[in-house]
Amino acid sequence: MMEDLWMLFCGESGNSDTTSLIVSAILNGCIGFVNLCLGIWILEEKLRKKQSALPLKSWLVVLFQGFTWILVGLIISLRGNHLQRTPLRLLSVLASLFAGSVCALSIYSAVLGEGMLVKIATDVLSFPGAIMLLICVYKVYKHEGNEERGLYAPLNGEPNGVSKIDPVDQVTPFAKAGFFNKISFWWLNPLMRKGKEKTLEDKDIPKLGEAERAESCYKEFLEQLNKQKQAESSQPSLFWTIVFCHWKDIVISGFFAMLKILTLSAGPLLLNAFILVAEGKAGFKYEGYVLALTLFLSKSLESLSQRQWYFRSRLVGLKVRSLLTAAIYKKQQRLSNVGRSMHSGGEIMNYVTVDAYRIGEFPFWIHQTWTTSFQLCLSLAILFRAVGLATFAALVMIIITVLCNTPLAKLQHKFQSKLMVAQDARLKACNEALINMKVLKLYAWETHFKNAIENLRKVEYKWLSSVQLRKAYNGFLFWSSPVLVSAATFGACYFLKIPLHANNVFHFCGDYASCSRPD
Repeated sequence: MMEDLWMLFCGESGNSDTTSLIVSAILNGCIGFVNLCLGIWILEEKLRKKQSALPLKSWLVVLFQGFTWILVGLIISLRGNHLQRTPLRLLSVLASLFAGSVCALSIYSAVLGEGMLVKIATDVLSFPGAIMLLICVYKVYKHEGNEERGLYAPLNGEPNGVSKIDPVDQVTPFAKAGFFNKISFWWLNPLMRKGKEKTLEDKDIPKLGEAERAESCYKEFLEQLNKQKQAESSQPSLFWTIVFCHWKDIVISGFFAMLKILTLSAGPLLLNAFILVAEGKAGFKYEGYVLALTLFLSKSLESLSQRQWYFRSRLVGLKVRSLLTAAIYKKQQRLSNVGRSMHSGGEIMNYVTVDAYRIGEFPFWIHQTWTTSFQLCLSLAILFRAVGLATFAALVMIIITVLCNTPLAKLQHKFQSKLMVAQDARLKACNEALINMKVLKLYAWETHFKNAIENLRKVEYKWLSSVQLRKAYNGFLFWSSPVLVSAATFGACYFLKIPLHANNVFHFCGDYASCSRPD
């Protein structure tokens, strides 16, 4: 029964559109309703305590925001198919910009310790609600005017009529999964259920969807490359061609990465509020319950966004790796004799197994780079709120740690390059020995080539040992930095006469723990 209920909620792509509209309406309606209740409560408190409704902005703005958000959310979610697309898209974009601005201002107010927690929570939640509105407008309502396409059948000989289509039950459920099905990873359940019943075999693994296959990725890459050649007089950049092929997926994974960092940074603020409530300094009567609910939602959203960030960035990397492998294979088929002499089979295999894999990791690490910087800035702002000027002692210690790590990182990069060169040489020698094995046997050169390969292995082992030693040094420096930063910060608090209480100490420890281990 629960499974049927969940499938009704998460459905296939067709049902998921309706589900997205309903969830968007419920989410934005709840946000607007909470704002309305908050505005009425503020007005009631003013009338009860001060016998006056002035100043009006303290409650009228909240009431207006709640009413407007309910109106916009319900119109876009439930009546969007009756409106023209251009004003609807403009309205959703304006709502998203407004929600993003309000969310940023609320987070800034939370960092400064100002504002009501309930108002901050609704302002922060309004941003995901605005994103849901964008999804409704650009994904659910994008098929207007295409109903007649369902009656179209391609003639014999047309590309759409002769394409090879796998049976539906052999393709991964991810290909036809809806929005909430993908968000919850419910599409994995049939495979996991089958794995629980028996040991999985190759025939049990479903095939990739059309969009994830190497053929489709390579065709999309060629189409984008041809567009770049027509638009530019010079040779187009392969890097930007790949980026233009997958920019939507990269932006979506970047959004989940940013959402993960925002929810992670909210943890120390909630911890500080919890301690204040425990000390009897609650802002209102039921603040503890609100904090518990906010913490639950924050951690749930953090886990969800992190899983989606990892999965979607790895999926983009898989597509990039597939198209690069196909491109290398096509290029290898057209190599001349001179080209084959310059690029041996072992080197080409190394391009596929090592270089294409590393390029496929780029979509993940590019988000890891900017999110680490973003998280560091947020953490420093929160640290300043907790310990004041002692934050600069922590910042100085972090800078010293980075400076100490810089020469080690350069050495590791150098040794890693040497290791890859040694690995290329060994693979090339092994490949040539395997190809010319008959000649080696005929002239009894096995021992000579064995010694040559062993010497290459020794060189590779030397550089591999150097790389691993530098990694060990970096690991030691990384794990010792929290002790050094904490000691420097609390020492600065002692000399600057900054009082240390339970709330700002735990505030500092929680924030630095999230900062020192960026995910």
